[in-house]
Amino acid sequence: MAGTATKEQRPVKPDAATLDEWRQWLRMMVLIRRFEEKAGEAYSLGRIGGFCHLYIGQEAVAVGTISALRPEDYVISAYREHGQALARGMSSRSVMAELYGKATGCSGGKGGSMHLFDAGLHFMGGHGIVGGQIPLGAGFAFAAKYRGTDQVSLTFFGEAAANIGAFHETLNIAGLWKLPAVFVIENNGYGMGTSVQRSSAITDLFERAASYDMPGVVVDGQDVVAVRKAMDDAVRRARSDSSPTLLEVRTYRYVGHSMSDAAHGTYRTKDEVDEYQARDPILVLANRMREAGALDDAAMEAIEKDVMAEVEDALRFADESPEPEPESLWTDVYAPRPASRAESRDN
Repeated sequence: MAGTATKEQRPVKPDAATLDEWRQWLRMMVLIRRFEEKAGEAYSLGRIGGFCHLYIGQEAVAVGTISALRPEDYVISAYREHGQALARGMSSRSVMAELYGKATGCSGGKGGSMHLFDAGLHFMGGHGIVGGQIPLGAGFAFAAKYRGTDQVSLTFFGEAAANIGAFHETLNIAGLWKLPAVFVIENNGYGMGTSVQRSSAITDLFERAASYDMPGVVVDGQDVVAVRKAMDDAVRRARSDSSPTLLEVRTYRYVGHSMSDAAHGTYRTKDEVDEYQARDPILVLANRMREAGALDDAAMEAIEKDVMAEVEDALRFADESPEPEPESLWTDVYAPRPASRAESRDN
């Protein structure tokens, strides 16, 4: 009958397990947003030194991709990694304390914003050299394949890093050796202040995967559900047949490249920022949940209140934590020397 939807055409209502997962994703995205806002304030007050690159606007990328992983999988990133560290399960306290340069930070206060590590969570750090982490991500995938595990390696980097030689060399090796790796381009449109249209001959960056015999996928980075679906497919390929994937996630940062430039920068207009903010990743998921009857104003307020309590606690913890002892300058410089055979026999 005209105008009547068939059973197959009607939208499927999310089940209870899906809605519960969405609630977790929503809370994590709100946590990342509020954490980053407070980190920006702390930087302006001089409590955070060095560089500081905020993740505001890109929350769905970290949450959608990392939520598809197992605890034993590897994650490695660049310098804009606060949100990814939180999504991986690092505590707000340990991350904020690291930003403050305190001994209780995840890297003992010696890494700062760009070098968040937690080996126990297989979060293998942020890296300040553009694209320097891409070969390392392939290395983790190679190690997993060599050991015969079904671990997956997830590597984050920006669209500008996709132009460097290490990107092409790494993807060539990953495609040749069939490594269980997922390479995620967080394409926020700008490498510092240069748009991708001005810096790349091919602006559909996922198409580069064809040169290295791997799937190339593009996904809306403002929709965490879409990101998770694309990541699920990539992880499945990696685990089942050790096949790598290049995933271009198109997203946007609402703030400047770092705390050293203006909020919007001189290279883009406020209208452009407003256009992307209309599809804020938190708003997109919240609206989806409201339509499913799984979120109302009271529930959203409760999430905000809970998150702000956690962030304020992290700020107090960081502020009250001790500075690293001067002697710590000499720790974590070299790995412990393995015992020789003679020493092993003596013991």
